[in-house]
Amino acid sequence: MRKSWVLVCFINFFIASLMGLLLRWMYVAPIEGVNFQFLMHGHSHVAMLGWVYLMLYCLIFHFFVPEEAQQKTIYNRLFWVTELAVVGMMIDFPAQGYAFVSILFSTLHIFCSYYFCYLIWKDAKPATFPEKRMLRTALFFMIFSTLGVWCLGPAVGIMGKASAFYQIAIQFFLHFQFNGWFMFAVLALFFKQSKINIEEKKFREFYNLFVTATVLTLALPVSWSLSNPIFYWINAIGVTIQLISFILFVLLIQPHFQDFFAPLSPLEKTVYRFALCSLALKIIIQLVVLVPELAQVSHEIRNFVIGYIHLTMLGIITGFLFGFAFQNGFLNPENTLQKWGVKIFLLGFVATEILLFLQGTWLFLQSGAFPNYYQNLFLSSIFLPTGLLLLTIGVFKLKSKII
Repeated sequence: MRKSWVLVCFINFFIASLMGLLLRWMYVAPIEGVNFQFLMHGHSHVAMLGWVYLMLYCLIFHFFVPEEAQQKTIYNRLFWVTELAVVGMMIDFPAQGYAFVSILFSTLHIFCSYYFCYLIWKDAKPATFPEKRMLRTALFFMIFSTLGVWCLGPAVGIMGKASAFYQIAIQFFLHFQFNGWFMFAVLALFFKQSKINIEEKKFREFYNLFVTATVLTLALPVSWSLSNPIFYWINAIGVTIQLISFILFVLLIQPHFQDFFAPLSPLEKTVYRFALCSLALKIIIQLVVLVPELAQVSHEIRNFVIGYIHLTMLGIITGFLFGFAFQNGFLNPENTLQKWGVKIFLLGFVATEILLFLQGTWLFLQSGAFPNYYQNLFLSSIFLPTGLLLLTIGVFKLKSKII
């Protein structure tokens, strides 16, 4: 895998974090001429598609595509066409929001992802059954999630942006991106990294429950647009199944945990533990939301929504991606610059999450605004791009051209 690929992923992530920082500043002092909604679309698209998607592209290519197939020039060309789509969205979303050019680049990215799925399905050679099943399910969910995107046009034309159809289409895409494609891909890579020898029968039990839970928990975001008690109960069943699948996952990896962690550096252990703790916290939050009153406010209080999204995106997904990067030499755990980069990033993440959930709780209890909330949130957010800048410089300074 080329060093330039990894560098581009971190540059994208750094730019997305700067956009996020600017969004937080606009709560402190609005900037004339900058559209908050447009900038938010740019931030989210670059973070999801420029960082997570492309980093998964790099890691899946590196771990699952045999060396002879890696020599194909198509992977390099496809990477740069995909990055072109990301840059287009990076520029046009903040400028115009959803307009012809940004939609054009978004569509280009979707078709690039379809071709990537085709190439990986054809060329990838996972070593074990769990790796193969998780990887192929991740690719399926990636394609499946885009059905929501293709429904947006008809939804606007038939019922308008305020319709339940439109909102559900968006939630469909986001749900199966985060909980389907991203989560299953990360776990496929985790099984590959850990080299855990899992009994196929036990894996199937975990896998079947995890897929079922992923589908059923779509009911919660659907319930935000369609008020029907059935969606609450479907989500409750999904969350319960998800808890059981998580327990089975822990039981699967527990006997091999020490063997996996023993050779890791202290920083690598910290990052992996951080990702696993974030995963456990996500499941706990979903259990808490089973309380009907909390289910109702879970999407009405924006602080909870942003905190939950960042927990999944930055805590779980990015935590694992950082772990894979350090463990395989894409980042150097012994490099002082990168050590501080990760520590500063994690500090910023924890501080902002605490503030987001505190403010959400304040609003839920009808206690008004948390003292100096927006100023403190902005100051805490500075740690995120600062840490990413140090990590990006560290990637740039790697001597080898090929990692």
